[in-house]
Amino acid sequence: MSSAGAGLVALVVDDELPALSELGWLLDRDDRVAEVLSASSGTDALQLLDTRDVDVVFSDISMPGLDGMALARVISRFAVRPQVVFVTAHERHAVDAFALDATDYVMKPVRDDRIAEAVRRVVEQRDRSDGRHPEPAPPAVEDETIPVELGGVTRFISRSRIRYAQAHGDYARLHTEGGSHLVRVPLSVLEEKWAEHGFVRIHRSTLVALPHVSEVRMDHGRCAVLVGDVELQVSRRHTKELRDTLLRRPIGERRAGG
Repeated sequence: MSSAGAGLVALVVDDELPALSELGWLLDRDDRVAEVLSASSGTDALQLLDTRDVDVVFSDISMPGLDGMALARVISRFAVRPQVVFVTAHERHAVDAFALDATDYVMKPVRDDRIAEAVRRVVEQRDRSDGRHPEPAPPAVEDETIPVELGGVTRFISRSRIRYAQAHGDYARLHTEGGSHLVRVPLSVLEEKWAEHGFVRIHRSTLVALPHVSEVRMDHGRCAVLVGDVELQVSRRHTKELRDTLLRRPIGERRAGG
């Protein structure tokens, strides 16, 4: 891999020659990119990665043979792996890209300003990993304790144990690994109060804690998340919001189930 501060070595992967040439040309114009390599298939990309150190792979997704997602899965097993930026005409793969720690997700037709932003994110992530600009340690956040009634007895559960919450009129049902508890707090209040702690709305009646999400699934355009052994549907309205939230999260926090 390139050393901190050096220009990036980028690999462009696309089975369509015009797209391959255009993206390579845009990257070559960027002063932050030192070298642009190209491959017309996922298999060719792996062969090149076996012989060259690369900082970032800009890959199409829909390709014959080893497609972009499969290529990224192989890359994710590298001891020292390049970052991955997906460049695709299809928005439906964005949520899956989150699970593979993609640095960015660029829609075709590509624009020079959007590619420049993708390069900026790659450089920022590389510099963060190299320790050039260490992130200040976040202040310790005290885990909130929520009182719940159970059989006439008040008990207390920690916010960090809550996997998801569902609306029940003016109440919300809080689900933990061991059961569920009804509290007299509207879901909208919990959404606003717990947003900074990784809780996001995935449905008008469901709030989920991202740290407890172990898998994100896409099936025929419908999205769902897996929390423990429970599959929760993501509404069409909230699918894009969830995707954007996941892709904005710092790389180290994105791995599902983390």
